[in-house]
Amino acid sequence: MRSRFPRLIVAGLKGGSGKTLLSLGLIAAWREKGISIVPYKKGPDYIDAGWLSSAAKHPCYNLDPFLIGKEKILSSFKGHFANADCTVIEGNRGLYDGMDSAGTYSTAELAKLLKCPVLLILDCTKVTRTTGAIVLGMQKFDKKVDIKGVVLNQIAGSRHEKVIREAIEKYCNIPVLGAIPKLKQDFLSERHMGLTPFQEHPEVTRAISFCAEVAKKYLDLDGILKIANGSPLLESAKLKNPPSTPFTKGGVGGLRIGIIRDSAFQFYYPENFEELERKGAKVIEISALNEEKLPEIDALYIGGGFPETNAIALAKNKAFRESLRKAVEEGLPVYAECGGLMYLGESLVLEGKTYPMAGIFHVKFSLEKKPQAHGYSIVEVNRDNPYYAKGTIIRGHEFHYSRVINPEAISDFKKRNIHFAFEMKRGEGVINKMDGLCYKNVLATYTHIHALGTHEWAEGIIIRATEYKRNRS
Repeated sequence: MRSRFPRLIVAGLKGGSGKTLLSLGLIAAWREKGISIVPYKKGPDYIDAGWLSSAAKHPCYNLDPFLIGKEKILSSFKGHFANADCTVIEGNRGLYDGMDSAGTYSTAELAKLLKCPVLLILDCTKVTRTTGAIVLGMQKFDKKVDIKGVVLNQIAGSRHEKVIREAIEKYCNIPVLGAIPKLKQDFLSERHMGLTPFQEHPEVTRAISFCAEVAKKYLDLDGILKIANGSPLLESAKLKNPPSTPFTKGGVGGLRIGIIRDSAFQFYYPENFEELERKGAKVIEISALNEEKLPEIDALYIGGGFPETNAIALAKNKAFRESLRKAVEEGLPVYAECGGLMYLGESLVLEGKTYPMAGIFHVKFSLEKKPQAHGYSIVEVNRDNPYYAKGTIIRGHEFHYSRVINPEAISDFKKRNIHFAFEMKRGEGVINKMDGLCYKNVLATYTHIHALGTHEWAEGIIIRATEYKRNRS
């Protein structure tokens, strides 16, 4: 079994330090040299993962110790590595930032789990020799974290670079492997949830090419690759459930699971699709923007995304919304997360204008200027629902700016046969610490889950899809 996994974690001191620019640049520049890269993203992030996937021309997988657990992380990392030459793992937040003062679930903890060398990118704005003290502190804070090199970012000029480079190499005894100046152009535009998703970016190819040019011009690509290639052995036991190839020609069970995947709904973990396919389902991609009706499917999965940026188009496609409502009334199993939840509501209110949505649940959503929920969530299933047994504990995450603006509708739920199935132990939920709206075979929630950490999710969808298919036959 393979035990050599060339690998590298890109980490910083904080969010916004340049990790994504560096990660994209390394991936794109190495690919130009014919080096195959499998990208990973530490944490639950969909947007950065989408960019990494686009740069690598390969699915990006999320490594999140909170959502998945250590054993599954190791299994996923080794199983998805396949025949790649190297992997780049983009960290999140600061290297040692976690859920608490102990740094639980931090990038540093992931680096130790994977025995992975760390490349630290340092924002050098208005600082010189002090960077040596900062890097030295990062090294000594946890000596089990293997910081192998530093890349300087936001360098003002040659003298600025010289002082910092000499300080780090003298006091920290690690190499400076690149110095990125203050760039006049920035193709990686941001909005309220971070980077603009690559699906909505007007110049994705140009942006990634820009990152590659930055890497080739300002980084020691060979020196960084040498660090990755020098990664310690990672013992590879036989996997109990090795990850399957994404988007296989599955369907041995004859099940067809639809996913709404377009510019409005784009937040999906590829591992979630893999779990459905491993259980015999075939994944069918659907657009709520362009198609007039649902195809023949046995269940539907609607992920997160930005329905608000596509509200006009979603509202205009009345035929598709009616098709979805009809299928729900006929018992189609539907699982929806965040943006999918919003789409299943009555309407979306943006800047005083109301856009009709699917109308499965008679709740109205608005988009606020501040986050309404942001972070990891823990859910207890406390009522009957189509997919989870009562008492199940689910670990997930929330990140949304939307909220329910007609809470009085909840008093009408009982006579409409609607109820909440989740109680939030951590996080906000839809309202009053409740989440998991249920109607017939529909469950809609703000909580995103990862299939490798919540095995009940795929099992529940397969069971309901099988029943639905059998009943129609």
